[in-house]
Amino acid sequence: MHPFLPRPLPLLPVGHCSRILLFPAGCVMVMSVITQLTQVHNSTVEASMERLCSYLPGKLLLKTTCYLLVHIFGSDIIKLLDADMNADMVCHALEFCKQDAGQPQCHLYPLPKEIWNLRQKKSRHIVKKSVTMKYLKGDSDICSLPFLAKICKKIKFSIQTSMPFKDVDSDKYSVFPTLRGYHWRGRDCNDSDKNVYPGRRPDNWDAHQDSNCNGIWGIDPKDGIPYEKKFCEGSQPRGIILLGDSAGAHFHIPPEWLIASQMSVNSFSNLPTALTDEFDWPQLSGATGFLDSTSGFEEKSIYLHLRKRNRCNHRDYQNISRNGGSSQNLKKFIESLSRNQQLDHPAIVIYAMIGNDVCNGRADPVPEMTTPEQLYSNVMQTLKHLDSHLPEGSHVVLHGLPNGTFLWENLHDRYHPLGQLNKDVTYAQVFSFLSCLKINPCHGWMSSNKTLRTLTSERAQQLSDTLKKIAASEKFTNFDLFYMDFAFEERTPSSAYPTSSLTNSFKVRYLRGPAAYTLGSGGLIGQVYKFLEGRVRHIFPKFPSCS
Repeated sequence: MHPFLPRPLPLLPVGHCSRILLFPAGCVMVMSVITQLTQVHNSTVEASMERLCSYLPGKLLLKTTCYLLVHIFGSDIIKLLDADMNADMVCHALEFCKQDAGQPQCHLYPLPKEIWNLRQKKSRHIVKKSVTMKYLKGDSDICSLPFLAKICKKIKFSIQTSMPFKDVDSDKYSVFPTLRGYHWRGRDCNDSDKNVYPGRRPDNWDAHQDSNCNGIWGIDPKDGIPYEKKFCEGSQPRGIILLGDSAGAHFHIPPEWLIASQMSVNSFSNLPTALTDEFDWPQLSGATGFLDSTSGFEEKSIYLHLRKRNRCNHRDYQNISRNGGSSQNLKKFIESLSRNQQLDHPAIVIYAMIGNDVCNGRADPVPEMTTPEQLYSNVMQTLKHLDSHLPEGSHVVLHGLPNGTFLWENLHDRYHPLGQLNKDVTYAQVFSFLSCLKINPCHGWMSSNKTLRTLTSERAQQLSDTLKKIAASEKFTNFDLFYMDFAFEERTPSSAYPTSSLTNSFKVRYLRGPAAYTLGSGGLIGQVYKFLEGRVRHIFPKFPSCS
């Protein structure tokens, strides 16, 4: 989950700062954008708020909600920004974040303490008798608005279960793209028949219907042989399944959502899709993506590689990934995996929990990191679950963790998208702000503390060694087991920095931690595919006659 956007609903407190509509970081982001729109277009604050709302699509009532929030908060925001309060001060004045006793004053923008104290008193005086402040003292959240209750319920269901919201026949496959639909797993071709879904072995060679949704069915009138039998028999079809975190889910915040000078009516056209896909883009992911990538790289996903080799694999993909996923919480959503040992084809499963076992937002993150002993127990539990669900002849690859020190080394002195206009916000400031709020997605690596970064990398290596040990020593009935190191390869063209949208999108992805950068940029695709093709080539399906 991106730290500058609301968390999954219902909203819950984080650290010592929370409010009813947006977290402090979300408020600062919105106020920054409004301020910069005013600057870019030389307009009033009121006009900038109206402009921002006009950019939002009507779908999911986003535009309506924006105008409602402007109606509620607009008057105070105008007063505060017109009084030269920056985004931090506005959000503190509106009490989206309160400073508890003994806690530091969290702020994104640098400001001398003396000036901060004076302006904070002034800002509180401005909103002292505000109607908005009375509204904020309630216990409602944005989902309490009647016209948003339905969509909030859908999003909440999808996040909690990792299952398709629209699934008439309850076979875990859907004809709907988002809300854990076919962006995440192959599209169902008959949502009224639970025996029809991607990845199953063909029913009677699909002579009369497409039971596995790969588009191959019927009988060749020339010889009476079913097309599925003619083209796919002996080709050893296999699906691709990813067990991952935000990296595998392809979490991404488009930079045009944050950079005022790039905003237009088209900037937020994909926001409804992003909202209902948890701000993830699995349809573009390195493992299961099936749409053309917008990253600028030519590399296709592992699924598309497998599909190209064997057209019989069409639609046989599952992205069982979740923002914040780790070895410790995988058991909460692995049940969403769909595979029948008797009816389905074998699968290639990639276990890629590559960040959150060492990443957390605690002030002292080390005690909360997964230990090698805990990882061994968690992964063995996962592998036993897979052994009881995967068809015989499947394969599982355990993917090691990265050395995330490159996060700080490559980003700390660069400008965050919010700081590009005025050259006033670096990634180091963002990391510090998030750490102060206790919502830094990876305090261990996104920190100025070199000792802490080193300790985090050492723990990551210990966990990778544990995965390697498991792969070398454990045997299972229905799959063979492999391990591959995380070989980081930076793909960002240095000549593109700082204006390239490609570079900016990578840098925004950094805010989810170390994983999203490489997976999103195609790093995992080449690494895993070359590993599979070179070292364990026997797991690849044969070239069928319809390839």
